[in-house]
Amino acid sequence: MRDAADEHVAEWAGELDWLDPVQEAIVVRLMILSRHLGQARRAAATAGDLERWRFKVLLGLRKGGPPYEASPSVLAERLGLTRGALSARLRPLEEDGLIARTGETGDRRRVRVRLTGLGYEVFERHSAEENRGEATLLAALTPAERETLADLLRKLVLAADTR
Repeated sequence: MRDAADEHVAEWAGELDWLDPVQEAIVVRLMILSRHLGQARRAAATAGDLERWRFKVLLGLRKGGPPYEASPSVLAERLGLTRGALSARLRPLEEDGLIARTGETGDRRRVRVRLTGLGYEVFERHSAEENRGEATLLAALTPAERETLADLLRKLVLAADTR
């Protein structure tokens, strides 16, 4: 069976004598899968009406484990944001009841950001929807093939991260 990557390689192999067809097929397939993954994530966002940046803030809180709270500086670091950029993101989430900001006991200048019950529920629904889309994308593979793919991708990621 041929796919779009096979067609792409066939078109360019005769044109570019230096083209490595296996490398090109891998890269094209990764790009196609990335596009499909992005579409699945956008579909999850649309289904749950949760923009990506909102999900990422909820994820940053959830990632820390119970009680799903963090200082703004820790949360900003988890998300790779400045404190100012984080603050701008927190306000609408707080207004929607997805997070709460509270002062620490004994020092009102120190603030904690906490995932609310509603924020927890919204995160769970969105995560489950994203998971369904990802599972659909991987459904063509057996469990053993998934393990092999995960191992090969880990090897590529580790190599890329060391460069």
